[in-house]
Amino acid sequence: MAEIDDDLQGIAFQMATEVRGYLSTVTEVAAGSSPDVALPLLLLAVSDVLWVGSRLAAITDVVPDDRFEPDLGPDPDVDPLRDNLVNALDGFDEYTSLVDPLVDGETEVLTISGGLVSIAQALSQGLRHYEAHRVGEALWWWQFSYLSDWGTTASSVLRTLQEILAHVRLDVDDDVAAEAEFEALQG
Repeated sequence: MAEIDDDLQGIAFQMATEVRGYLSTVTEVAAGSSPDVALPLLLLAVSDVLWVGSRLAAITDVVPDDRFEPDLGPDPDVDPLRDNLVNALDGFDEYTSLVDPLVDGETEVLTISGGLVSIAQALSQGLRHYEAHRVGEALWWWQFSYLSDWGTTASSVLRTLQEILAHVRLDVDDDVAAEAEFEALQG
């Protein structure tokens, strides 16, 4: 690949840093070590990778020198991560999403766990290139997969996580709300 300038090196470094953080957070949530903060942690991790991914979408296309992606060996097994996330997100994993809001109103049922794993797979592929000192290939992979897959998936998952948190924090039983209103008026 042609020489990668300092700006692209900086974006690649930020991307690798956020990818590591995302993978660490998703793995921690899947382990079930902190169920009380799982949703906020996932919200932060997904929004962080979306932020840096949007920088990739805003730059000129990164084009690799070679037509074929270098072989990185076998893909990591993500089934245990998926299974653990399904368990950690039991009860609120499924959601409905628009397939393509620009084309029609068709919806599909997705899972947060499936989205998180799909994002992890795409991000880790780029990270493997980055860690093999193929920065241009990593940038190309992250940019291409952001535009073709994980950016949309992450946006959908992020919105769903935001909605879940809003319901958890704002939905109050009518009796509790009436009691609080009564106490506020009496105080």
